[in-house]
Parts: sequence; C-alpha cells; structure tokens
Amino acid sequence: MPHDKAKIALPTGDPAGIGPEICLKAALDPAVRAACDPIVVSDPGVVARHAKACGIALDMRPIARIADADFSDGRLNVLDCAQPEAASLPFGATSPVSGHASIAFVGTAVKAALAGEVDAVVAAPQHETSIAQAGIPFDGHPSFVARQTGTDESGVYMMLCFGDTRIAHCTLHRSVREAIALITRENVARTIRATDTTLRRMGVAAPKIAVSGLNPHAGEGGQFGREEIEIIRPAMDTVAAEGLSVAGPFGADTMFHMPGFDAFVVMLHDQGHIATKLLAQNAAAALTIGTPILFASVAHGTGHDIAGQGVANPAAMIEAVMRMSKATIAAGARPNAA
Repeated sequence: MPHDKAKIALPTGDPAGIGPEICLKAALDPAVRAACDPIVVSDPGVVARHAKACGIALDMRPIARIADADFSDGRLNVLDCAQPEAASLPFGATSPVSGHASIAFVGTAVKAALAGEVDAVVAAPQHETSIAQAGIPFDGHPSFVARQTGTDESGVYMMLCFGDTRIAHCTLHRSVREAIALITRENVARTIRATDTTLRRMGVAAPKIAVSGLNPHAGEGGQFGREEIEIIRPAMDTVAAEGLSVAGPFGADTMFHMPGFDAFVVMLHDQGHIATKLLAQNAAAALTIGTPILFASVAHGTGHDIAGQGVANPAAMIEAVMRMSKATIAAGARPNAA
C-alpha cells in the first residue's frame, strides 16, 4: 500500500532498561502516528515482556524486513531482530547479553537507514556497562554511527535539541584532559561545518551559529587562557571565509541567552549537557551529525531503577521522533532512497 509518511526506526536500546517502554509509548502516540510511520526494532519477546509489565495494550505485527511493514490497520510493526536470551533478563540488570542485544537493535536500524528502507533512526538509550561487558567498543552513539556508516569518526558530533535550541559539541565522552587536547582549529572548524550542514538539512536556509569559548569568560582577552585567540577564533575565521555565518567566541555560561542564533557550538560535553538538562530535563533529543543518515537518540539514561514499572516518561523519545519527522520533510521525501 503506498505511503507518503516518513518511516522512522526505533531501536529499543538496553532491554533491561526503559528503552522498550518509551519506544512503545512513542510509537503508539497519536501525534507520532499522525506525523510518521514508526517501526520498532527489537526482539518481539523483549517488546511483549515490557508491554505486559508496563500495562501497555499492544497489538504487534512482527516483520522480517522493513518492506513487510503494513500501516493500514493500526498494528505496531516490530522489525524482528532476534535476541531471545534478552527477553528473560531481569529488569535493571547489567549483562553482556543485554549489551549485545542493544547494539544489535541499533545496528540493524542503522543498516536500514543506509539502505534507504527507513528515513531516520531514533534510538533508545544504551547501557555502556552492559555493552562493555559484551566486549563491544562503544563510547556513545555518534562514534558508533560513524563506524556503522563508514564515516570518519573525527567528523561526527552530537547536537542536543530542545524546542528551538540546538547545541553541538566539539568533544563528547572524553576526560577533560583528553577533550582539551582535541580542541584544535581543524576540529572546531569541522564541528561548525557539520552544524551548518545539519541545520540546512533540517530546513534552516541561512544558519547563524554562535560559538563558545573553552575558558571562563571565553578567555577574557587572554587572561584566562589563549585557546580562544589561537584556536577557536582562527577556526571561525576559516569557516567564515567559506561563507558560514558564525559569531563568538562567547562565554559558555552566558551564550545560551543570546537571541538570533539557530545553533550553538560548545567545546566540552558539560558546557552543552548541563544547560540542556537544566532547561529541558527529559525532553531533549540528541542528534548525531556529520553522517549520511538522520540519527537521533534521547538525552537521558536507561532508567534501570524504574524499568518495567510503566512510569517512564516518553517525552524525549516523542520529541526526537517528531524532530526527525520534520527533518525528513525539510530534506525532501525519502532522502536516503537511491
């Protein structure tokens, strides 16, 4: 049956956490269903177990491939990514089985996006301890998606989004010492370029980007550090010469109050994440930018302490799905299709 809506894959993340619950709640939300066609990517046993524990009424259609999805009758399409051992895991437990399953789910969704079978991916949260126990390298979705799509990891970044605010990060899950070493002219320039490209892909015709400093007060003219003078400003000058609209560097503690910008670029994880979690709490989407697919995840954890109780808030998942749905519209129908 022909369908004009974007197809969005929802891999359920850590099977011992709240990921399956918030994916179900998002996929069954009337506003989400009006905006797009969600396809949950998981083991059907995991989905059924969480639905039963959380009191979610579920009419599920397991499918072997995306092409088998049918949106005509209201049933929930679940792409069968068989991980049978994960269906019996205790809620809230860390386990290599859980880590392996969660990576299998998101990897399957990314492959579907690369093949043009879905228009975007919105991933539930991962549990990094379980993934480490499974022996799988993982330091966040951006680097994982880079490897899965054959993209140079050095050009892939995270952009946190809530409301009209978008915050891209030059560095992410690194120690502060390591992160500072990664603040180079090349890396700052790449982050700004990736931010500009993503904004245009999301329908912003002429993006205006504000850039933070690294040091207090953006270095205060060199009094508190020279990275702004020797690294960040030259990187901004480079991209400005390419036609990008950038301003700064500004102090990261005051920058987010400034009007008129489509996105903010920060140097360190906490410069963006603290502001986001204070202002948006559990309603922010984390976009992976710089890869050939549209990929987002939620900017919160796996909620092991409340898994299986039916109380997890799906607001961030719904926000991310709706944002990706709008992005596919801005980019044109089925942007990944050959």
